[in-house]
Amino acid sequence: MESVNMHEAKTRLSQLVARAAKGEAFIIAKAGKPVARVTAYDSPEAGQQRRLGFLAGEFAVPDDFDRMGQEEIAEMFGA
Repeated sequence: MESVNMHEAKTRLSQLVARAAKGEAFIIAKAGKPVARVTAYDSPEAGQQRRLGFLAGEFAVPDDFDRMGQEEIAEMFGA
């Protein structure tokens, strides 16, 4: 996530807002310390974002997953 200082944010506000509208969030810093995070209005809140586990229950991993293709790989390496 890009961080911009207060002066740069004032100077490039319209560009930064356009980028945020496309989903690219940024942080505004004052004296080197983050003070605001700017995101698109319709982006999900931090607690609402689901990344890991979003496909839970949608498919099953075979028990032999770590051994799948083992024979073919061994043949490729001449074992």
